[in-house]
Amino acid sequence: MRELITTGNALAAKAAIECGCNFFGGYPITPSSEIAHELSVALPKSGGNFIQMEDEIGGISVALGASMTGAKAMTASSGPGISLKAEQIGLGFIAEIPLVIANVMRGGPSTGLPTRVAQGDILQAKSPSHGDFCSIAVAPGNLDEIYTETVRAFNLANRFSTPVFLLLDETIGHMQGKAKIPDVKDLVIEPRREFKGDPAEYNPYEAKEDEPATLNPFFKGYRYHITGLHHGPTGFPTEDGKIVDYNIKRLFNKIHAHLDEVIKFEEYKLEDADICIICYGSVSLAAKEAVDKLRDEGIKVGIFRPITIWPSPEAKIKEICSKFKNILVTELNMGQYLGEIQRCALRDDFKTLLKANGRPISPSEIISKVKEF
Repeated sequence: MRELITTGNALAAKAAIECGCNFFGGYPITPSSEIAHELSVALPKSGGNFIQMEDEIGGISVALGASMTGAKAMTASSGPGISLKAEQIGLGFIAEIPLVIANVMRGGPSTGLPTRVAQGDILQAKSPSHGDFCSIAVAPGNLDEIYTETVRAFNLANRFSTPVFLLLDETIGHMQGKAKIPDVKDLVIEPRREFKGDPAEYNPYEAKEDEPATLNPFFKGYRYHITGLHHGPTGFPTEDGKIVDYNIKRLFNKIHAHLDEVIKFEEYKLEDADICIICYGSVSLAAKEAVDKLRDEGIKVGIFRPITIWPSPEAKIKEICSKFKNILVTELNMGQYLGEIQRCALRDDFKTLLKANGRPISPSEIISKVKEF
């Protein structure tokens, strides 16, 4: 293990480099710009490429193009930029192009609160573009996790041939402190899927119903087509209903059939708890401090924290909500993940602490709300 003092955004950039990212395309936007800044310095030193485009659309376009050539690619933005990237994100889903998309969330909608914290892009990360697909989004809850979840985001992108969201927020992105991160030699790296047989037998989208496509790098002798249209085994467009139905279902099944590889969560002091707090991201830092103080007063509280936000840890949420009568849901929006918790739990009697005014939720606010039970 290594210890260093740094910021969350810098850790995301460091993790990207150390797990093999060799291309970044993007455009500056508060509060994510430090990721791009760090990579603009680090990528050329490691033999990679950094390019700042004229806008957010160009940023994700070049990142997708780089990924098509076999690069381990990343882009980063904040809410308004993710909105601009939406169409190309959809291309990434239907064409099955591995890409990590960091979103350091700020207040919205529209230009909103550029320098303030929020978790207002949770639902956007589930459905960032039109159509049907299954999105993967992970949300680190501390500095250490920003590093490890960035690495995991790249692994998931390669494993499932899909864009993956890395959800930070202004607080955790700009937070500076001590982080303990694994040595590079200890990182587990998921390789890019690659077909190594006869080029004449290569059909990138000829995949089993629970497996992703296999897109070989361009310019290596394997000819195929990439399009935003529905496509057959070689990638060329088709309107054949059976093929379209099969592939749409496969975009879901390739992830849903392997949830054990995707879902991740934390349980904090839940073993003997009478009250459960459900939170994620930077809010969990305040919640843990609140739990420790409440326990000093003899109030038994614990935390359930989804780290994989999408697909949601549905079975675990259902289990937690059947076990605890008293549950507090707290998030930096007006209840975007609350709706998912209610859906999974089949109940809507949760106490809530929701805030969307750009200010963080403090431990004292959580303590006061828990004492209302």
